Amino acid sequence: MNTYGYCRISTSHQNIERQIRSILSVFPDAIIIREVYSGTSQDRPEWNKLLKVLKPKDSVVFDSVSRMSRDADEGFSEYQVLYNKGINLVFIKEPHINTDTYKTALTRQVDLTGDKVDYILEGVNRYLMELAKEQIRLAFEQSEKEVQDLHQRTKEGMETARRNGKQIGQKKGNKLLIKKEEPIKAIIKEKSKDFNGHNSDIEVMAILAASTIRIIDEKNNIKEISARVSRNTYYKYKKALSEE
Repeated sequence: MNTYGYCRISTSHQNIERQIRSILSVFPDAIIIREVYSGTSQDRPEWNKLLKVLKPKDSVVFDSVSRMSRDADEGFSEYQVLYNKGINLVFIKEPHINTDTYKTALTRQVDLTGDKVDYILEGVNRYLMELAKEQIRLAFEQSEKEVQDLHQRTKEGMETARRNGKQIGQKKGNKLLIKKEEPIKAIIKEKSKDFNGHNSDIEVMAILAASTIRIIDEKNNIKEISARVSRNTYYKYKKALSEE
């Protein structure tokens, strides 16, 4: 039985080390598979190679469900195929959809009685199975939505910067286009109960720590970095939002 850690980034400019550290902190003996491609499965040669060598009882570990697939339908379909082949799937950030959890839900059947009440109990069992499947599908759909929201926030951040007179796009002699600040402020504004959301400050800081954002660096490259900020920085951004 082998344990593989699958790590994927969209461009060579992003940092894959955070995913690797996350996986190795839980599975120190995992065989790390690095992928620097995005899009459909045809664009993931390392993933396709892994699929060919996986055997029943092997495990594949992901930092999050988005690393397996950013397309909900494709991700759910691949999950079911691998589950039926006896492959153990582990999602560090979404443990509720690990295959072990899924398997428990599917086998947690209500014993039949041999009476007419069995008609009801059979319905309960089918409901439990469908509920487990729905949780998995929702996780992939949420991942897909978060990616779409990230793209939208980045786009809005760039538009806000333009309207504020900031240079978007490398200009000779100038550096820096989009900082970490703008997309983080967008998340705070969306999630905090003091603005448009329903989360407390502690919850929003936890959401930031578990999120990644895209920035444009001084070389005009798009990078994916952690959205984690210190407590002082969080409240500084929050204060700035209140004053806008």
